[in-house]
Amino acid sequence: MKSIPTANLARFLEEDDQKPVVMLNLLRFNKTDGRTRYYEYISRAAPIAQSYGAEIIYSGEGLTALAAEAGQTWDAAVLVRYPGRQAFAAMIADPRYSEIDSIRIAALDEAVLQPLS
Repeated sequence: MKSIPTANLARFLEEDDQKPVVMLNLLRFNKTDGRTRYYEYISRAAPIAQSYGAEIIYSGEGLTALAAEAGQTWDAAVLVRYPGRQAFAAMIADPRYSEIDSIRIAALDEAVLQPLS
């Protein structure tokens, strides 16, 4: 798992429509201690996200997939609403967030971060 590519973030911000955005997080935890580490990350990241007006609107554990190709099942999904794209960008640039992002990266084998309008 790695950080958001700079070019993807730049494009995301260039396409800013000044509306709220919901981030769909599809998560596959590392087999060792990924789930535990991710919950540590969430407990530390939530207050930072809230300071930028973000809110977790849904979090759930993945069940057996009904229709998926090999490798398309996920351990969990989280939906986070941000008041706008700039709020998301400001949050991930915040030094407090930078200090804990390594926990998220270490917790995950794979992830999808898909913005939704």
